[in-house]
Amino acid sequence: MTLKLSQIRDVVAIADGGSLRAAAQNLGLAQPALTRSIREVEHDLGVELFERLPRGMRLTPAGEVFVRRMRSIQAELQRSRDEIDQLKGLTIGQLTIGLSMASTIALLSGALAPFKARYPGVKLKIVEGLFPGLRRQIADGDLDFYVGPVAEVPLPREFVLEQLFTNERLVLGRVGHPMAHASSLAELADASWIGSALTEHREDELGLVFSTRGLPPPRVEVETSSALSTMMVAANSDLLAMLPRQYLRHPGAVDLLMPIPIRERLAAPAICLVRRAALPLPPAAEFFTDLIRRTAVHEARTRAE
Repeated sequence: MTLKLSQIRDVVAIADGGSLRAAAQNLGLAQPALTRSIREVEHDLGVELFERLPRGMRLTPAGEVFVRRMRSIQAELQRSRDEIDQLKGLTIGQLTIGLSMASTIALLSGALAPFKARYPGVKLKIVEGLFPGLRRQIADGDLDFYVGPVAEVPLPREFVLEQLFTNERLVLGRVGHPMAHASSLAELADASWIGSALTEHREDELGLVFSTRGLPPPRVEVETSSALSTMMVAANSDLLAMLPRQYLRHPGAVDLLMPIPIRERLAAPAICLVRRAALPLPPAAEFFTDLIRRTAVHEARTRAE
């Protein structure tokens, strides 16, 4: 089977628009031409990519797999164009990166200004999240790279992992928390907690911290999937959160959250840079990762002092 770039464009456009009509309007094509294009692809593949509904079209399971791969091809083509332009000295294109909250707070400010000075025409798109949620986007090429905690190592060979610095967690609660003077994890045995997800095993993450110290499992009453929701729940309740120490430097946390001064040192997964192994980064992305590395060295030295 030989796919045309126009056919890839057509399939993705229908998946995005949800109907032939919407896709035809977005592409500036006649609906019959678009219909022929899709039927040719389906004939060559031997499967239906779309379920025809009374109002619109919906991807079949085979269509979902196909479209995900086609998006990767489109992203690689655009990345190739950007890379060639950047090699020619043009400062254009797009860089899409995944950052955790901790890496955003610790590293973004040191990299952003020099990057925009060197590549003023490159659009920077930042996707906030943790590795489990962004893993597929990295693998598919939707993200150029990810910077943040990685709890489950080693990673599959499709990824390249580079550790930037080790990290620590703090127990955080609202200002004026009734357990503000606790000095050990054991004194927090009756506390209620907020759970987050650094790995695919959300329910085990807090429990492991307690079990390794011979303590009963914590009572997790709220589970969150974003840094902002974690901070807001902690700031507006008596629930505690165990978060990377960088969260206290978030402007929104200064007047809302405080560390509980327990004596235990709580290791956090290291902050790492993760990219795909198969292809090198474009010049703009490579420049940004270099800035991230330099800022990480400064962050590690500051913590050591």
